[in-house]
Amino acid sequence: MSTDDARLAMLQKLERIRTQLPHIDWIVDDARVKRLSQDYFWFSPVLKRLFDDKQADAVARPRNEEEIRKVVSACVREGVPLTVRGGGTGNYAQSTPLAGGLVLDLSRFDELLWVRNGVGRAQAGIRLSEFDEQARPQGWELRCLPSTFRMATLGGLFGGGFGGVGSITYGPLGAPGNVLAIKVMTVEAEPRIVELTGPEALLLHHGYGTNGIVLELEVALAPAHPWLENIIVFDDFDRALDCGQALAQAPGIIKKSVTVLADPVPGYMTALQTFLPAGSHALLVIVAEFNEAAMKQIVADFGGRITYRQDMEQVRATRRTLVEYAWNHTTMHALKVDRSLTYIQCSFQPGRNLEQVRTLRKLLGDEVLTHVEFLRLRDGTLTCNGLPIVRYTTDERLDEIMQIYRDHGVGVANPHVYVVEDGKQGQINPAVVMKKVAFDPHGLLNPGKLRGWEIRDQIIAAHAEA
Repeated sequence: MSTDDARLAMLQKLERIRTQLPHIDWIVDDARVKRLSQDYFWFSPVLKRLFDDKQADAVARPRNEEEIRKVVSACVREGVPLTVRGGGTGNYAQSTPLAGGLVLDLSRFDELLWVRNGVGRAQAGIRLSEFDEQARPQGWELRCLPSTFRMATLGGLFGGGFGGVGSITYGPLGAPGNVLAIKVMTVEAEPRIVELTGPEALLLHHGYGTNGIVLELEVALAPAHPWLENIIVFDDFDRALDCGQALAQAPGIIKKSVTVLADPVPGYMTALQTFLPAGSHALLVIVAEFNEAAMKQIVADFGGRITYRQDMEQVRATRRTLVEYAWNHTTMHALKVDRSLTYIQCSFQPGRNLEQVRTLRKLLGDEVLTHVEFLRLRDGTLTCNGLPIVRYTTDERLDEIMQIYRDHGVGVANPHVYVVEDGKQGQINPAVVMKKVAFDPHGLLNPGKLRGWEIRDQIIAAHAEA
């Protein structure tokens, strides 16, 4: 069957589904479908070439669990691929379909169900900012969230994200104890509802929605402190890096984020130029307001100068937060100035992290610009991750740069690939594949993104023998 014939057949299938389910909010306008088929894959020149022309054939926006069930059931009967979408803020084409079909947009499935005793449960489509707004009056907030928190959804963070602001205290989202339970819908003619807890729930984490549709998440929360946002500048990079480490490891300072930006990265923060003298290195630091004096003492010890201070009321009034200059928002601000830039993601070894940062900065010079985020790993060990900004030239040189990091003992999660196992996961996980076998037996969820599905028969056979 030709490509045109295959697309016509898909459109006919979707037309039958739409006729059966006229009460669903359908989007078929080509421009809107294309927009809702794409995420931030354009951060990568590699992924931009691969995915610029990829899109779904239609989008469905169900409002409740019954509508989701009906859409899923109809797609199974017709053999229509499904790609689940939240806020569309991922960077690896997680929500961009390779095989067309239907985008299942869960952004209207967005209710906060309850908050009690340090735990919250919500529907997958709730925006992270809305979750926090509703939880804070009860004294709680999310433990970690990405810089895209205004748009990103809870289900999207779980399905395609890592952590972010807050990970300096609580580690990544996948650290034990952060996600307590999930409610999953299977992709079958008669969809089932399954509740997963603990490690089993994490088999669907960072899987790009390939092995089950997550409807609800139950997560552990953090106390909602009055946060204070600061920019601290240094004339010397080593002092900036050492100060960042000192703040990150200070046990008495409650903190949300410590970011290190080496010159010339602060120059890309155009809206903050008043607070970032030319040629300076900067820390973006968010701490509990009652720890301001302790923070200032450490800053003074390393010769830093505080040029910017905003408390929570000022953040609300200005709607400007340093959260949106940290993590991958740093990359976004740089790309607004120079679209030829890109980035990589890396994890430095605890105990060697500062040495590795300094060595690679010296080795790669102005080709790779240093951006460091302090965090705790899954086991609680303090280190830092890097989101260095790369002056892109060729795919081959990009691969060489990542290999240089690996050769120096630094872990690299390649952000220029779209298959689950090629990125953060690193290898085929049979348990992840077995969940897809159980929850998506026809392989309709986000096809082409999970390499383990190609060898499912071997994995099923090995599982049966075990």
